[in-house]
Amino acid sequence: MKTFPNEILPVEHNDPINARILAISEDKIAGFVREPFAEIAERSGVPLETVFERIIAMLRAGTVRRVRQTLLATNLAEGALVAWKVPPEKIEAAFDWMSQRDPFSGHVVLRSTDSVTPGSEYKLWTTLKVPQGFSLQRHGEILSGLVGAEHFRLMPAKGIFSLGVGHVRRKSIEPGAKADQPAKMIVVQPAKLTEKEWTVLTALKREFTPEEIHQSPWVARAREAGASLEEFFEIAEDLTKRKIIGRFSTFLEHVKPSAGGVRVTRFNGLFHWAVPPGREMETGGEVGRHEILTHCYWREAGPEFRNVNIMAVAHGTDKGLMLEHKAAIDRHLASQNIPVAYTNVFWGGRSEIKPSEISPQIYREWLAKVGAKG
Repeated sequence: MKTFPNEILPVEHNDPINARILAISEDKIAGFVREPFAEIAERSGVPLETVFERIIAMLRAGTVRRVRQTLLATNLAEGALVAWKVPPEKIEAAFDWMSQRDPFSGHVVLRSTDSVTPGSEYKLWTTLKVPQGFSLQRHGEILSGLVGAEHFRLMPAKGIFSLGVGHVRRKSIEPGAKADQPAKMIVVQPAKLTEKEWTVLTALKREFTPEEIHQSPWVARAREAGASLEEFFEIAEDLTKRKIIGRFSTFLEHVKPSAGGVRVTRFNGLFHWAVPPGREMETGGEVGRHEILTHCYWREAGPEFRNVNIMAVAHGTDKGLMLEHKAAIDRHLASQNIPVAYTNVFWGGRSEIKPSEISPQIYREWLAKVGAKG
């Protein structure tokens, strides 16, 4: 494969060819695929050599921040969205600590509301995962002691209705655009893996370097896992059937501007709805069918947040347009005779995003490093 210096290849996400590639590669390659880059080429209509060149160039330029096989880690480790109440003078240091020194905190975001509302004093939000056999509550207590948090609220996902980024694809979506049918709920349930499956999974999920982006990308990973290529494929495909593997994805840097000053998004909104108990699955299906949403979950937020139980995330470059999308979802819920007792939007500000670690061995090492007991 011929490669070219980045300066003569467009590396911004809005270049027409890059946009065609990213519209597929961000979130349309579901499960494990034996030749993921060939699949991206076929579905985008872009020649395979060009797909290699452009993804490599975008990764080296930082437009794409990582290329990897994702996992449905909610089925591999205990996980939750966590809202933290931290004194204002400590919140920046708490953000730094969790984003830099806690490998089990993934998304770390400072959020605000447009007015003082229930829960608006919870300004630090993170995703958290701990390996099976360890406690989310205990991890929260450890972090609270380390960063000086006054309180935290764990919100594990009880059901998943939408999970897929696709920022480029969503740029042209109109408010109210939705799938023909309600989203189906994925039930969160722990999965047990054999030692061999863990070995394959560990090799599978590691991020791709630019040098690894080529045809037959799994050959070296199978070797790394000590498996034949066919055994590696069989295990990966079985893990897909068991809903442990998510999608193959190129993750755009959507928080910070690119080297050329271009932003993928400017705003991200965490939408909240409180609906009657017993109607969470129905509501999640109706909310999750809206195409603008990158995430939609059933989570119990408790009295701190007026008993919100459905949450969703949307990204965009225009705050007003994002509120139009939110209003369209609200109107749709009303049309389905779903009563909403309370709704709100928490806007994302400063953020750092990284995959959460889920290895029990790394967790034990981390506990020792911070001088804590699990």
